[in-house]
Amino acid sequence: MKLSLDWIKDYVQLPDDMDLKRLSYDLTMSTVEVEDAEDLGAAFDKLIVGEIKEVLPHPNADKLRICKTDIGGEIKDIVCGGVNLSNGMKVVVACPGAMVRWHGEGEPVEIKNAKLRGVESFGMICASSEVGLADLFPAAEAEIMDISAFDAPAGTPIADALDLNDIILEIDNKSMTNRPDLWGHYGIARELAALYDLPLKELKPFDPAGLPQLTVEVRDTERCPRYIGSEIQGLSVKPSPYKMQNRIWKVGMRPINALVDVTNYVMLATGQPTHAFDADNISDHIIVRKAEDKEKLLLLNDQDLELTTDDLVIADSESAVGLAGVMGGAKDSVLPKTNRVILEVANFNAAGIRRTALRYENRTEAAARYEKAVDPERCDQAVSMALELFAELYPEMKVVAYSDTYPVKLQKSEIDVPMEWLKRRLGKEMSNDVILNKLGRLGFEVKFTEGNMHITAPTWRSTGDISIKDDIMEEVARMYGYDNFEPTLITTSFEGAINQLDIDLERKIREYLAFRCGMQEIFTYPWMTDEYVNAILQTTEGMFELSSPPSPTERLVKNSLLPNLVKAVSENLRYYSDFAIFEATKVCFDRNYTTPYDEREKLPEMRRNVAGAMTGDYKDIEGLFRRMKGILEPMARYTHMEELTFDKLEKPVWADDVVWMNILLNGKIVGNFALLAKKASMDCGIKNNAIMLFELDIDSLVPYKSRTNKFEHLPEYPMNDYDVSVLFDSSVKWNDIHDVIMSKSGPDSLLRSASFVEEYKGKQVPDGKKSVTIRLVIGSLSKTLTSDEIESCANSVTKRLVKQLGAELRFK
Repeated sequence: MKLSLDWIKDYVQLPDDMDLKRLSYDLTMSTVEVEDAEDLGAAFDKLIVGEIKEVLPHPNADKLRICKTDIGGEIKDIVCGGVNLSNGMKVVVACPGAMVRWHGEGEPVEIKNAKLRGVESFGMICASSEVGLADLFPAAEAEIMDISAFDAPAGTPIADALDLNDIILEIDNKSMTNRPDLWGHYGIARELAALYDLPLKELKPFDPAGLPQLTVEVRDTERCPRYIGSEIQGLSVKPSPYKMQNRIWKVGMRPINALVDVTNYVMLATGQPTHAFDADNISDHIIVRKAEDKEKLLLLNDQDLELTTDDLVIADSESAVGLAGVMGGAKDSVLPKTNRVILEVANFNAAGIRRTALRYENRTEAAARYEKAVDPERCDQAVSMALELFAELYPEMKVVAYSDTYPVKLQKSEIDVPMEWLKRRLGKEMSNDVILNKLGRLGFEVKFTEGNMHITAPTWRSTGDISIKDDIMEEVARMYGYDNFEPTLITTSFEGAINQLDIDLERKIREYLAFRCGMQEIFTYPWMTDEYVNAILQTTEGMFELSSPPSPTERLVKNSLLPNLVKAVSENLRYYSDFAIFEATKVCFDRNYTTPYDEREKLPEMRRNVAGAMTGDYKDIEGLFRRMKGILEPMARYTHMEELTFDKLEKPVWADDVVWMNILLNGKIVGNFALLAKKASMDCGIKNNAIMLFELDIDSLVPYKSRTNKFEHLPEYPMNDYDVSVLFDSSVKWNDIHDVIMSKSGPDSLLRSASFVEEYKGKQVPDGKKSVTIRLVIGSLSKTLTSDEIESCANSVTKRLVKQLGAELRFK
């Protein structure tokens, strides 16, 4: 958004010597991001007023003229091809060194003295398009810019003559998305007044006392909380004053005529859009209503719309005459013969305007402001300013009827802020007087009680911007100045690392499916397509709808991963016949249909799910089922979580009648896997492929705790390997042998470990027996063992085996 510093000074008297860099910095640090501050006058350097004294024919060119031009006490010959040249005419002269665009096209080029068809020419007499003023001074092709109406002597810089010496602030729109009060010059002026402790000019409301009632019917007060209509007579279509045109042009809009310019001027000044309808073309009275399905409306920009019932329109008794909050209709807006208008100053629901503007790709200046949630109280300022401007431009004008439909007034936000909390969060104690001064200049009402501050926000900050005590903390901090806070030490203490087992589990599941199982991970949009929702889930109960969906059929927020997963399968089957994919992300539930996990939580319930799909041939459904089960069954072991079991308790609506199973944890269903039913598959456009699906609730899974590890020194003395071969009955298990060997081991034992080497059955081993070779590791942590000590330990082991398992020592 562009702002004129000269315009801002209408409302707050900034010092003449205000440093521009400092102003931009202060505004950026406190309120909005100033992307650029352009000295507009510098763009017209070396462009001056010239007065044509005489126009002579060119001796060598029929279409050129030689203009003897006064450029400030000096007469210069300038060759020009303008078709509207005349004696005494004041023109724009580009002196050598000036930058202009030839015929208004291409990049700027530097003007130099030149010889044109044999005649020396000083500089150039310019058309408005060549100096960037085409919107402010529209002209026909080949006409030069006529500024004879301006009382400026020859030689005067154009910036001075045409009032172009101004600073244009370019504000980053994203930095004030939550600040609808700043979308006009008055809102920024209020911020600067508070920032520099300067008085702010008050905009007085209009007093409609004694005026007849204008009939306005607002049928949808939720979408249109307030509507002010004023019928004005004694008008005409004529150019607006140059000052008004100049200001509108400086901030990026195009002047049109006085009636339209007033509405645009008011919007740019206050941030409140307004619109004028030709009263003679309004049948009966104004009606604010929802559009009828497929109702037609031709807009001012010739866009022919077919409306939906979600659109709000301004209508009369016959048809729609404007798209509310976006643009007026071509038939009933200001026309060349308009002399009586109905001035609309209204407030519209932000979400509805945004949906409509996006639907028809028509984001006008008005829509850009309405969608930020303009406060309805601002209508008073706008209607007062508009009627005052009309009175200045049309002294004979009269307001003959007036209506203000405002059934439910906007409630101001009220917030309690504990002073101790504010001090702790700011890291600084501020006096009540400082807080009262800073917040008071922003329009806040402040009442102090013992240990508490009660804040009442102004209406222009009560449409969603100010709602919690942290918002008040921000207001105090930014107005005090972030640079004025001293760094303080962080008081938070870190006592130990937090092992987030549930987060690690999700990561392990994704790595398991991708690396061990060879599945491809995909990422889909948060919304679902109606076609796949109807085919897979077969209900929309408990789902959220997007207020501004990307398309009419993609309005539902996903509460299951399966519809998008099947959609991805359908789209990829055009290129591949055999693949496996999965997605792990959050799904969203309406808490009216689920049990809230925290009553204080305002957001919808969100849970983490993982889902996968595998394609195959209908002839091998058993193999496809086993492959999917082979992925899910060992998942718990590889991801270190409690074991999952499988049973048939409750068939999913999307599943085949036979090939399905529930996934259970401790007897509770936490997921499903099954073959996609044939009908659902056909509804999704999948005809010749079998699709095996699973979906699992990750938040229901229980990860195992980390293993307990302890540190042990490496042995300082030799460890000795000692192999023994022992005969056992064939039925004796290795686990039993190992338990007997290690039954006497401990911290003081010389036996460190025992391991299986081999098992032998053959001619040298009796029937029903087996020879098991065992490797014993024998050693001490305090000394080097002798051979006798090693033999003694090994003999003790074999004696236990003989006694407890009936073993026979075969050989060492």
